[in-house]
Amino acid sequence: QVRLVESGGGLAQAGGSLRLSCAASGRTFSNYAMGWFRQAPGKEREFVAAISRSGGKTDYADSVKGRFTVSRDNAANTVFLQMNSLKPEDTAVYYCAAAPLIALLQQGSWGQGTQVTVSS
Repeated sequence: QVRLVESGGGLAQAGGSLRLSCAASGRTFSNYAMGWFRQAPGKEREFVAAISRSGGKTDYADSVKGRFTVSRDNAANTVFLQMNSLKPEDTAVYYCAAAPLIALLQQGSWGQGTQVTVSS
């Protein structure tokens, strides 16, 4: 099973930016599609963004399109989430996930999460 460790969370002001990283180990990183999900207090976990094994395909939730960008560096076994134009409603714990296919991410391996807090 692939192990995932997120980093880069913190406090940002509305309109600001943060960049999350997720470092993978234990398996061949390029064999996994990667995704980002988030869970706000009192809400269910929701999909944010995903990227295919090669990086050639990406997908985004409507709420973050045009503001967030997912990317990956297969040589460094790391996936990134660049978050711009942050809004208070982006406040949540952000998790990365790994699975052989994007469609299987919910059932894949998960990290422990990193807190993102956006102040108004």
